[in-house]
Amino acid sequence: MTPLGLAQGGSHLLDARSLLLGGVVGMLSSAIPYSLEVEALRRIKTAVFGVLMSIEPAMAALAGLIVLGQGLAARELIGIALVVIASVGAAWGSRETPIAV
Repeated sequence: MTPLGLAQGGSHLLDARSLLLGGVVGMLSSAIPYSLEVEALRRIKTAVFGVLMSIEPAMAALAGLIVLGQGLAARELIGIALVVIASVGAAWGSRETPIAV
């Protein structure tokens, strides 16, 4: 996609401000969340982590509603609610006392 982007955006893509903003967006949207997920995976059960990761689409839908004003159909809202309920149940059901190391 780089050749197409350069053809359309030209030298503006190589501007220091554009490169800085691209780097910040990359860090905020990929590197930081990934490192937090890896740290969470070390601390909780793998099965619970998998269920909790299913909340990500619900949070994306909420962000789309708040930031972009995108609405969801009733069927989609019910689906999100069921996933969130399953995530809460999995997290709550897996509570145990941590093992001292």
